[in-house]
Amino acid sequence: MPTFRVPLRSRSFRGAVFVSSAALGLAGCATLPSSGPTGVEIRQAAAAGHYPFTLVEIDTPAALPPVPDIPSSALATMPPRPTDLIGPGDVLNITVYEAGVSLFGTALRTATAGGLTGVDTSSSAERLPAVRVDDYGYIKVPFVGRLRAAGHTAAELQSMIQGGLRGMSQDPQVLVTIEQSITNSVILAGEVTKPGRLVLATNRESLVDAIALAGGYRGQAKDAVARVQRDGQTFEIRLSDLLDAPQQDVQVAPGDRITLVSRPQSFSVLGAPNKSEEVEFPRGRLNLAEAVALSGGANPNAGDAGAVFVFRYVPQANGTEQPTVYHLNMMRAGAYLLSQRFQMHDRDVLYVGNARANQLTKFVSLLSQLFVPVATARAVTQ
Repeated sequence: MPTFRVPLRSRSFRGAVFVSSAALGLAGCATLPSSGPTGVEIRQAAAAGHYPFTLVEIDTPAALPPVPDIPSSALATMPPRPTDLIGPGDVLNITVYEAGVSLFGTALRTATAGGLTGVDTSSSAERLPAVRVDDYGYIKVPFVGRLRAAGHTAAELQSMIQGGLRGMSQDPQVLVTIEQSITNSVILAGEVTKPGRLVLATNRESLVDAIALAGGYRGQAKDAVARVQRDGQTFEIRLSDLLDAPQQDVQVAPGDRITLVSRPQSFSVLGAPNKSEEVEFPRGRLNLAEAVALSGGANPNAGDAGAVFVFRYVPQANGTEQPTVYHLNMMRAGAYLLSQRFQMHDRDVLYVGNARANQLTKFVSLLSQLFVPVATARAVTQ
């Protein structure tokens, strides 16, 4: 029986046609690998409203989002309090000065001279044992009894004790000092060099003053957040904002609890940049131009410099958050000036869109991977 052979050249041609058809079918039926949508696809998604978000084109200075304000204190303001105000837990020193007959000391003595009794008229001072103000704000003083000390200054308590001794001692004079002050102090905790109780020497210390008196922040100021708790209210502010805007400094008050926590600001880089990662702010404030530079810019082989987006949740006046996407075309020269005025926020997502031509490049690469084995086999068999 005669044998028919198909020419090798014809078989190679048929194989090439078959592979090409398969590749075209694959390109039409499946999605090529991609690191994210293109700029056109993002704009189409905004118009379709599948996940509603607002798309803002940053093409003029008027379109720039407002620079975030430094938060102002929500704590109730109060007039400066006396630095020697007494309260529960304070430890007091009480000294009584007397002339002549003494109730507390040893000045009372008798001397017999020629049958007469003499009295020593020299003055004496007697320091009583340290006394702690009880939880109800009271102290006990010999010969005077129980006195309300809380809510009074040291000078007022002196007058109260002195009035109680009048008539029992000859011209008594009283001096009250605060040995340990609990009332006129604040508590500092967290990332401070010397956490603990800080007694306020004056009634003018601010938040920055209190942190400095506690040895300062142990880390970098750009990462520090100061939290002040007072009477059920809480106020938070970044330490870097306090240094940039001293007028927003908060006056601390006795009883405040101040906590310094490390909370670095960061943004995420996704899409087709030179690197995808989470990047911490190198300083307290960062603009978009600096953020793009930190991410390495758009990948020239895959990214589209005209499709730079910032994804952000923008707080609204009613307490809700509006998903917002800002678009900047970095193919325009003016966009580089606008990017220097665009302030990044904590937890922003910086996205560099895929170039549309990148899909064709990937398709050609896929075809080459399919054709190379065929061409190699043909070259070997010839």
